[in-house]
Amino acid sequence: MAKTCVRNNIRKLRFEHGEMTQQALGEAVGVTRQTIVAIEKEKYSPSLEAAFRIAEVFGEPLESVFRYERD
Repeated sequence: MAKTCVRNNIRKLRFEHGEMTQQALGEAVGVTRQTIVAIEKEKYSPSLEAAFRIAEVFGEPLESVFRYERD
């Protein structure tokens, strides 16, 4: 059975947006800093709503922030 994973560009996008902190992103999205850390490290897949909110913070389409991969 193939392993699947949601990959993301959050760390890169945070630095491209004035070195935004994980705390600031979490506050903008409505989640904790720890949640942002887990999503960024790909240890946790965000809810669809949170994924859209993260993309909105960066002014990017969802597919520019997240991608679904099979290993």
